Formats: sequence, C-alpha cells, structure tokens
Amino acid sequence: MCIPAIRCPWVDLSKPDYVKYHDTEWGVPVHDDRLLFEFLILEAFQAGLSWYTILKRRENFRRAFDDFDPEKVARYDEHKVLELLGNPGIIRNRAKVLAAVNNARRFLGVQEEFGKFDAYIWGFVDNRPIVNAFRTLEEFPAKTPLSQTISKDLTHRGFVFVGPTIIYAHMQATGMVNDHTLDCYRREELLSLACDHVGCPG
Repeated sequence: MCIPAIRCPWVDLSKPDYVKYHDTEWGVPVHDDRLLFEFLILEAFQAGLSWYTILKRRENFRRAFDDFDPEKVARYDEHKVLELLGNPGIIRNRAKVLAAVNNARRFLGVQEEFGKFDAYIWGFVDNRPIVNAFRTLEEFPAKTPLSQTISKDLTHRGFVFVGPTIIYAHMQATGMVNDHTLDCYRREELLSLACDHVGCPG
C-alpha cells in the first residue's frame, strides 16, 4: 500500500500545478541569476494577490518579459510598458510593470558590483540556507529581522516593491530558508541538497 506523502499545510492538493511547485521548486536553493530575477519580479507582482494567481500566469509572464532576461527588461521603454499593460495574460498593473523595469536596472547594478546577484543575496545567509522547524501554518512568519535587513538594503540600492514580506517570500522560494514543515517529506530532501552544495560536517 502506497502511503501519500505529507506536504506543507499551505499546499492545496486539489491544484496539481501548486503541488508540483511545492514538490520541485519551493525551497530549492537557487543560484542562477536569471531565476533569482524571475522570482524577484514575480513576487513583486504577487503583492496583494495570492501566489497561485501568479503561478497560473507564470508562462505568460516569461513570454511577456523575455524569459526574465534582466538586460532585456532593463531596456524596456514606454512603448513596451504599454504593450505589457495590454497583455491579458499577466497582471496589468502599471506600478508593478514599471517596478520590473526599474528593478532590472538595479539588478544589473548589483551584478556589476558583486559579479553575480547570487553572490550578493546569498551573502546575507553566508551561502547556507537557514533551516526552520515549523509544524503549523500559524508558525510561518510574514517577515523576519533578516528579511527587513535585506529589504532595507535593496531599497537603498533603488529597488522597489521589495518590502520585508515580499523578500521573505523570495527567501522561501529560492531556498535561502528551508521552511518546509517538520512532517513534510521535502524537508529532509532539501537538507541533503543543501549539504551537497555547501558541504556539511560529519
């Protein structure tokens, strides 16, 4: 008899794409700059909405934003902004579209300074995921002192839509923190993956 895997309590098991996202992406350490940029932009678009609303439109966003190539997005002009605002496949919010263009330019600035955005953002956790030990949905924080620190630094660098709640979601999505609950089957898998990347004692 096959026993169903236990997953984090926020996962809606009736939505296969949501389950797939949890099982294959959420909490996996991301060190690819383009994917880090993608999550940063998508999480800004999520502000005030559910992640599932964004997840359903993710492929539309990828097509609309040139597969989240920050160099291309940084060059978007008013004509391109208007084109995006006419695209029914994404979230047509002018402030968020303009934020994506602005943040692409700031992203390139961080790359120029640090070599990779990955080196900058992962430096806040010393290149090792923070591992939490939550059991219930109520224990998940909306933000943390560290996400507030990162948010403040990004804001200082000119980024927008990077409040501490958005940044904590970014940290969870990109594996800077492992927030899979203690009974979730993915927790231990990601602990092993993190060790493979940075090396664990013992």
